[in-house]
Amino acid sequence: MPAEALKCKECQAEFELGASYVCDRCFGPLEVSYDHSGLDDPSELRRKIQAGPPSIWRYIDFLPFDRRPRTGLDAGFTPLIRSERLAERLGVGEVWVKNDAANPTHSFKDRVVNVAVAKARELGFDVVACASTGNLANAVAAHAAAAGLDSYVFVPSDLEEQKILATGVYGTKLVAVRGNYDDVNRLCIELSAEHPWAFVNVNLRPYYAEGSKTLAFEVAEQLGFELPDRVVCPVASGSLFTKIARGFEEWLDLGILAGSLPSFHGAQAEGCSPVAQAYEAGHEICRPVRPNTIAKSLAIGNPADGVFALDVARRTEGSIDSVTDEEIVDGIRLLAETTGIFTETAGGVTTAVLAKLAERGDIGADDRVVLYITGDGLKTLDAVRGIVSTYEVEPALDSFNETVPVSGGERV
Repeated sequence: MPAEALKCKECQAEFELGASYVCDRCFGPLEVSYDHSGLDDPSELRRKIQAGPPSIWRYIDFLPFDRRPRTGLDAGFTPLIRSERLAERLGVGEVWVKNDAANPTHSFKDRVVNVAVAKARELGFDVVACASTGNLANAVAAHAAAAGLDSYVFVPSDLEEQKILATGVYGTKLVAVRGNYDDVNRLCIELSAEHPWAFVNVNLRPYYAEGSKTLAFEVAEQLGFELPDRVVCPVASGSLFTKIARGFEEWLDLGILAGSLPSFHGAQAEGCSPVAQAYEAGHEICRPVRPNTIAKSLAIGNPADGVFALDVARRTEGSIDSVTDEEIVDGIRLLAETTGIFTETAGGVTTAVLAKLAERGDIGADDRVVLYITGDGLKTLDAVRGIVSTYEVEPALDSFNETVPVSGGERV
């Protein structure tokens, strides 16, 4: 298979393809290294991809398996929608919305878990686990159930009720930790040394992260094997942001795509914005912060891949911005009113940052922009409770006419 080793992102040391996530020489993070020299020419690869299954497994040549694994629940092949109304509202040339809420558990986390659970089974694990701010919890519980594996899911105790219910229903062992995500993650790192479990975002993190590349592959394919000019994407740990860039780079290197890497614009909530703060200050590293935001799925105060996200933003002439909780709610409403897509708070962050970029002229009338929406609004209903109004009337025509504004021309 093309995957040949785990490689340290810092010192480039190589290790066998096992359940490991940190370099034992310099303690840098590990990622999967590939040798694609044996693949077909670009035109043949495009035909093979288009003939593949309607899931992430159509990109099997670029994932860490020698053949398509047997899986009970598959992710990917979600809609890429051109929104002329959102583009017109913002004064942007083209806006394409990649709606990854259309996955099995309604977030992009299905992609990374699809890969991680398949790798866990291949490596012989019978228990999977994770630290999560909600979406990953949903995905791990569901994919473990479909695969017949036991699962443990660790979340902050103040997580949104919708995400708690949408995790526990699959029969997982759901553990609420009194603390924020960074506290939960620390506990899971300790547990991974004590129990022979596959923690998808700890000891299986190099494989798990590979699933995010499929968001680049899919967008490029859906654009007719072309690149956008700009990408606007949420940043939590920074892994999604960097892996989408890696996906585009892999296809550029192989000649499947032509051109140059899009400008990458990261989106964070002001109440948890260590990467945006580092970008604005010109720092090379991210200083940890204590999260305080309604965007709990992005509330990672000590982002593992923050330094790599900074590198992607800077070398593509992009940016990393933050927005307030009020702007997040406005972003949710803007996306819903112009596209018919109801996003969770993370998508509100991303949409609000797109609006900020357009307002200050960083994105213009000639740009083709892809906006990544990573989760469904039904997961974070509390965020929009204060913005929805209802007209209450009696069951009589006069009551309706007196109470409800009417549009659409003259009354008959």
